Amino acid sequence: MKYVSRVPRPPLDALIDDLYYLEGAPPYARLTLPPMPAALLIVNLGAPFRIRAGAGTETAEYADGCVVTTPTRAFEFGYPPGTRSVGAHVKPWGLAPFLPMPAAELCDRPVTVEQVWGRAAIAELRERLAAADGPYEMLTLLEQELMRRLRETAGLELVRRTSGVIAAAGGAVAIGDLSVAAGVSSTHLARRFKELVGVTPKRLARTHRFAATVFAIDPAGPIDWGGLAGGAGYFDQAHFGHEFRAFTGLTPTRYVEVRRRFLREHPGHVMDGWPLPAD
Repeated sequence: MKYVSRVPRPPLDALIDDLYYLEGAPPYARLTLPPMPAALLIVNLGAPFRIRAGAGTETAEYADGCVVTTPTRAFEFGYPPGTRSVGAHVKPWGLAPFLPMPAAELCDRPVTVEQVWGRAAIAELRERLAAADGPYEMLTLLEQELMRRLRETAGLELVRRTSGVIAAAGGAVAIGDLSVAAGVSSTHLARRFKELVGVTPKRLARTHRFAATVFAIDPAGPIDWGGLAGGAGYFDQAHFGHEFRAFTGLTPTRYVEVRRRFLREHPGHVMDGWPLPAD
């Protein structure tokens, strides 16, 4: 697969980790994306793809792309044989200035870009992207579109600053201390997070802690599960295992088996490190 990315210019860099272009044959027809402390914007330029937003939900098709706020459960992506898209990996609060609705309304409910920006707008953007002279021009066009749509958002600085504290602590932070440090009530802080991130500070902290733990796993070597759980601040290994299943649908040992399969079958692939084969 071809993957090109770059960090956007200010002020978008305070909202978005990177803009990316992806093209080619995916490593698997279906990939599972465990929850992570981030949001996602995809503008699709190829055949439609499919998303199942958690076990027990219906699979939906997305032709023009999708918007995914910070999730609480694993999503399954079904890719066409040749995928092509432009998108943004967004910080947890980063979609709020571009949404016409509270982020909580989209929690674990991916929507099409049309539902967010309107049919005419996304059709025109996709047309310009398709006519662009290569990936770098596409990223510039997407950046310009986001700059044009950027708007002032009440409470954004509060949520950004508090999210930074959560991230720096790897999720191991007392939520009561966060509201005290921010100088607001815990109710006000939770309301702002639901509006702009889609989840409460407590839920975001859990996701950060899970993500930090997963990224600390080296699937190529032996794993001290007890030490890993303790180092991440979990009460005990049973608590860690419960959280792992809640976030991935897999036990920790099964997760490593699936990661090792990816490494074995597609060494060095651009999508290795977070998605898991689902087929």
